[in-house]
Amino acid sequence: MAYRGDMSDAARTLYLVCYDVCKTPLRRRVQKYLTGYKVGGQKSFFECWLTPAELREVRETLPELLDLASDRAHIFQLDPRMARDLLGRATQPVTDVFLIV
Repeated sequence: MAYRGDMSDAARTLYLVCYDVCKTPLRRRVQKYLTGYKVGGQKSFFECWLTPAELREVRETLPELLDLASDRAHIFQLDPRMARDLLGRATQPVTDVFLIV
């Protein structure tokens, strides 16, 4: 899936959701859960266009999937108007229209 830099749905905001999970089964659960929201990213860093309701859902669900004694997750709000610095094998994300069902 891809996102548009000039997305017309003003109710969605771009977030970077990243996590560091120690145990493989928990890591797979978190990855599977967040894959439902991601529009870009890699490994444990997901770019997600979220509505306020979806953001609340992610904030409420992530702690249930993590071992709070050893794991962590961060949610950063991003400005989609800012230019990206691409290093290494990085490529510009596709900016086609996407549909979240």
